[in-house]
Amino acid sequence: MTEGDHPNTNTDEAVESTRPEELKQRIDNGEDVFVLDVRSKGDFEEWRIDGETVDVVNYPYFELLDGIPEDLHGDLPDDRRITVLCAKGGSSEMVAELLEAGGYDVDHLERGMKGWARIYQSQELDTNVDATVTQYQRPSSGCLAYLIASDGEAAVIDPLRTFTDEYVQDVRTLGVELAYAVDTHIHADHISGIRDLDTKTGATPVLPEPAAERGIEYDGDYETVEGGETLTVGDVDIEVVHTPGHTTGMTAYKIGDVLLTGDGVFTESVARPDLEDPEAARDAARTLYESLHEKVLSLSEETIIAPAHFSDAATSEDDGTYTAELGELIERMDALTMDEDEFIEFIVADMPPRPANYEEIIATNLGRDSPDDEEAFELELGPNNCAASEEALTD
Repeated sequence: MTEGDHPNTNTDEAVESTRPEELKQRIDNGEDVFVLDVRSKGDFEEWRIDGETVDVVNYPYFELLDGIPEDLHGDLPDDRRITVLCAKGGSSEMVAELLEAGGYDVDHLERGMKGWARIYQSQELDTNVDATVTQYQRPSSGCLAYLIASDGEAAVIDPLRTFTDEYVQDVRTLGVELAYAVDTHIHADHISGIRDLDTKTGATPVLPEPAAERGIEYDGDYETVEGGETLTVGDVDIEVVHTPGHTTGMTAYKIGDVLLTGDGVFTESVARPDLEDPEAARDAARTLYESLHEKVLSLSEETIIAPAHFSDAATSEDDGTYTAELGELIERMDALTMDEDEFIEFIVADMPPRPANYEEIIATNLGRDSPDDEEAFELELGPNNCAASEEALTD
């Protein structure tokens, strides 16, 4: 199909836009989605919208300033809607107008990938405890957080600063008081929300003691916990399980049959060991192996693993959560059945790129830097990359 085959059928009206939430719903529904991503090749390769029913073509917008080239026409469908996206929504609108003038059925993504990064969803976990356990999901980066509510009290685990108001609204809706805002470790991929929740709700910020030993410089007060201790929320106890390896402070939290593993182990991979100290990655990988075998794999195979991240390789459960029974992970994840030396060699051999701006994000989470809300949001755009390479990790 050539550009001349598509007469201009709509020159007087603005091209249609679609909200990020609408596009996400179409993908979740299993609809066929065609995306034309007009960001640079580097940005596209680092971070993009994907899915089993999503077809994506990348063609940088600066190559489209003089019109739609012939080779792109060959890649575009004439019987499906095309959603054009860019970083912020401006360039995609321009390209969508060109396509619409050529007769294509087209819309563009409002606010581009920045809008995509604002999507935040939640699903309730099925647990054996007298508490409501909710998993928050950020599709753009795979970040997961958790709300535990019981008998008038609540705790949020691994909250994101960008979505502080979401947690505040949810605890109000549930009619509970937020007692704790807890981190599993010093995050390298997103800005923590524990201090903002303290400011807005009076919740006590909680960090693992080994994480605080990295040098926290907070203006306000916070508490620390160590392995073997518990946090009580309403009628339930949250057990503190120190699982170093990803970082020295990495700590899981167990409530009933659910283990909130942070970045220790995911449903499709295990942690990378190099973000705290790249020079000590091999020693950290050995520590990770010990943590997995002594603290995680020793639990019942019915334990529900609820991580702090999911990747494009992860598949959600029937209830929409990114969780898995421990026994299932042992069966299909090679990394959990390797011997120690094999595990270490594999983990350090092929680690993915580090998260974008990870040094600045760590400095912010330690309290050494103080970006404003928009700067903080910009710092964490992109994939989380907190897992080891997924190659050969699962069957």
